[in-house]
Amino acid sequence: MIIVPIKEGENIERALKKFKRKFEKTGIVRELRNRKTFVKKSVARREELKKAIYVQHLRLDEE
Repeated sequence: MIIVPIKEGENIERALKKFKRKFEKTGIVRELRNRKTFVKKSVARREELKKAIYVQHLRLDEE
């Protein structure tokens, strides 16, 4: 459960902003989207490798 302490006289919008930030950091929405469809381990691994290669190319181009 996410708890956002509110100080005396604090704006509701600011409290909502804090709540949304904490909620995003938990990664619940991302996890739900990932679980929506089943992805085989081999496919997930292949995607990971493609991403790692892409990032590596970006870093090499930077240098």
